[in-house]
Amino acid sequence: MIPGVVRLAVGGAAVDLAPAVGGAIAAFAWHGVPVLRPTPADALAANDVRRTACYPLVPYSNRIRDARLRFGDRDYALGRNFGDHPHAIHGVGWQRAWTVDHAEASRALMRLEHDGAGANAIAWPWPFRATQAFDLAASGSRAALTLSLAIVNTGPAAFPFGLGWHPFFPRSAATTVCFGARSVWRNDATALPVDRVDAAGAWSFAAPRDPGDTTIDNVFNGWDGTAVIDGATSSPAVTVEGDAACDRLVFYAPAGRDFIALEPVTHETDAFNRAHAGAAGTGMRMLPPGAGFSCTMRIGVAFPSRAP
Repeated sequence: MIPGVVRLAVGGAAVDLAPAVGGAIAAFAWHGVPVLRPTPADALAANDVRRTACYPLVPYSNRIRDARLRFGDRDYALGRNFGDHPHAIHGVGWQRAWTVDHAEASRALMRLEHDGAGANAIAWPWPFRATQAFDLAASGSRAALTLSLAIVNTGPAAFPFGLGWHPFFPRSAATTVCFGARSVWRNDATALPVDRVDAAGAWSFAAPRDPGDTTIDNVFNGWDGTAVIDGATSSPAVTVEGDAACDRLVFYAPAGRDFIALEPVTHETDAFNRAHAGAAGTGMRMLPPGAGFSCTMRIGVAFPSRAP
């Protein structure tokens, strides 16, 4: 066991958590078969959250244009936290160490306190508490990991927010993806939304299909709450489910790579700035002082019609 990693294990299912590395999941395997892409040991040693299996998106998902947040009558400068990328991305939770409040064989709870003051203000200018709950179950030829992500406003002022997850899944030449959605945002060169079109034709994943050989990195609106990843007959079928709050799905399938990401999220890319400019239906929510909000994702795995 790698130092600092918390393991959950039930039956043939095992989950490794890396609280110090962005509160991330380092691995999820079912009878030794990776369900999420495994994190290399050197990535954990280097605190490289980008190579983990899954990390939380809090207090927002995806990008904020030019790392500037327009809210109320103020303009807030945020840190560019993704190399030379021009936008702020994925919030602060994935780049901070989390505290383990509870851990047992099948369950764990992590917590992050963000004070929004001093140097932390450039990451997010409002204080909050976030928690992640993990619940692992296994029975027969099936297993499931249920994740709940919650945020509480611990400050005196309301702020905009959103939640989500960034789980990565192994991809092979046989991998297919299937999910239902009403529409999809086409992007500019920096992955900001430009125009919304129906999720039809080349944008439809209503029937299982190969993601193709060009990069996909788009927000799908009106997600029906279920996505299925399948592969060769020797691999388990994986189901990703989001609750009603997660009515958007970000599908990331970089060309030529051995992974894909299916990200249940509560809002569109750059939702806060776009809502400030008058856009409707971005999924932006407001969190009053003392209020809380949570959402849930479930990753299920099974070997259909066969025992592992």
